[in-house]
Amino acid sequence: MNKLEVRIVILEPMRVASALGYGEGPEVIAWDKIVSWARSKGLLDDLKACRFFGFNNPNPSPGSPNYGYEQWIVINPDVEVEEEIQAKEFPGGLFAVARCQLSNITEVWKQLVLWQEDSNYKMGNLQCLEEALTPEVFITSEGMLPIDESMFDHLSFDLYLSIEE
Repeated sequence: MNKLEVRIVILEPMRVASALGYGEGPEVIAWDKIVSWARSKGLLDDLKACRFFGFNNPNPSPGSPNYGYEQWIVINPDVEVEEEIQAKEFPGGLFAVARCQLSNITEVWKQLVLWQEDSNYKMGNLQCLEEALTPEVFITSEGMLPIDESMFDHLSFDLYLSIEE
């Protein structure tokens, strides 16, 4: 196993637009909602300037293939939300951050938790997050491309584990 590279980051407070997906593949549902909404607001004109965060909500339960996923896009205070999209204020805080590809995201989450257990940091109380660093792989000017295994090594994420000193 490679040694996990971990950065300690203070994530600043942010206002986000939030969309929920639920089912066997809730990530795609939540992404589709947030991308459609953001496109209608003109927020995707400069995709490199966008920040996208997501997390399980609710987590998977034993015996059920269904779970939820919440997808965020960071927005300015003057952006109005409607319909299935909610505005939320994230307080920011201290995080241990590790980079991964979609192909190894579960393994890197496990390694990051083990890193925290062996560190001088306690687990924090903030929401742990997955930041999509390469949304241009599946978001086009026409909409979202279907995500398949051929993209897994091209989809990069920063995993944010909430920590406290």
